[in-house]
Amino acid sequence: MTQSTDFDPATASALETASAVRAGMISAVEACNAAIERIESRDGPINAVVVRDFDAARQAAANIDKTRSSDDERPFLGVPITVKESNDMQGLPTTWGMEELRSYKPKEDAVAVTRLKEAGAVILGKTNLPFSLADWQSNNPIYGRTNNPHDLYRSPGGSSGGSAAALASGMVPFEVGSDIGGSIRVPAHFCGVFGHKPTYGIISSKGHHFPGADGVDVPLSVVGPMARTADDLEIGLDILAGPTEDIGYTLDLAKPPFTKLSETRILILDDHPLAAADASVRDPLNHLAEELSRLGANVSRDASILPDLEKQHSNYTRMLNTTLTRGVPGAEPIDAHAWMELVDEQMRVTRAWRAIFEEVDVVLTPPVGMSAFPHKDGTVWDNQNHMINGVPESFKAQLAWAGLALFPGLPATIAPITTTTEGLPVGVQIIAKPFGDKISIAFAQGLEQVGLAEAKLAPGCGKSTP
Repeated sequence: MTQSTDFDPATASALETASAVRAGMISAVEACNAAIERIESRDGPINAVVVRDFDAARQAAANIDKTRSSDDERPFLGVPITVKESNDMQGLPTTWGMEELRSYKPKEDAVAVTRLKEAGAVILGKTNLPFSLADWQSNNPIYGRTNNPHDLYRSPGGSSGGSAAALASGMVPFEVGSDIGGSIRVPAHFCGVFGHKPTYGIISSKGHHFPGADGVDVPLSVVGPMARTADDLEIGLDILAGPTEDIGYTLDLAKPPFTKLSETRILILDDHPLAAADASVRDPLNHLAEELSRLGANVSRDASILPDLEKQHSNYTRMLNTTLTRGVPGAEPIDAHAWMELVDEQMRVTRAWRAIFEEVDVVLTPPVGMSAFPHKDGTVWDNQNHMINGVPESFKAQLAWAGLALFPGLPATIAPITTTTEGLPVGVQIIAKPFGDKISIAFAQGLEQVGLAEAKLAPGCGKSTP
């Protein structure tokens, strides 16, 4: 089959690829092989796709070519993708970057993986992450370090750093990450791609538990889509979200109350009582606010309507630490009554945010207070600092930006809006009300449509090169 001169698989979105396969412009096998060639030619210095399943992917693509038709409704028909290593795939390692789990291979796919395959996606392999998913870098003793494709000496973020790097280097158009402390949003921001942390609980985490564990979904933790376009985020969310045996309710996501940006009500939060934002991140947010105001949006800076952010963050970090240290030798557990009070406080904060979204449609914040930082030895949580506006600040403090949406379980979308003078991507965090996932994504789509947001492919990787 001859590829159309109008279709470039290296820069095409997931939806564009699926449309081309559906129309016969390119076969699923050709799309698969083109992605494999990109991985083989680009991934060496980046080290993003660390588990490769190319033979199985080619077979899956061949099966799609045998069964597809011009009216095939599978939304990701023949789209070559990768998924974060922490997502189970039958027969492939799920290690979380931990040496003692090197030989662990699950016997079934994660729910997210199953749904993507049912949607027609061809999964080429799995992408890198930090040890135990616990860093804003992606480095571990099994697979080594992933580098940011925009600057190999800098972090791509974590824990979904390999996911974001694979997207930003043009290897694949869609990825699946996870987030309990900014793990989708920080990498999307650092690498210049779109990412979505969904409302807690709307996407099953089955198959994304600690390797070998089989229990309830982890508090705060979510699985979510990452892509190079906001449209792909929306369809990815449609594929991944919804009832399963673990999620008994009927999913009913709120519809966007606006059709264009000029109709939106926006709260800008560029300051946090516990975390600074560097001018290289804060200035683009404020410039975006000016552009949105010029378009006719109702832009407010009245942070008085927000809940007590210091108290919220204190409760978030307590819940996070309790969750992450469960079962760790020597960790001191909290008693059941203390946990119930923490959950009650989470409910109260969620209600407070619901009231805020009666007055505004979205809250815009920095994803984190810095752009991609140089690689560091150890984890960033080892009492390490980063210079923000010329002043050292701990990475632990920076967790406050990610925690804004995590403790109340809110949806938050990252849209890439510019680059720094050093060529490093900068994104904006778009927070919406509970179950308002389509609202935050629609806002990102609006930014993209008017040229205020665009994926930042790394130099030499395609038409979106900054």
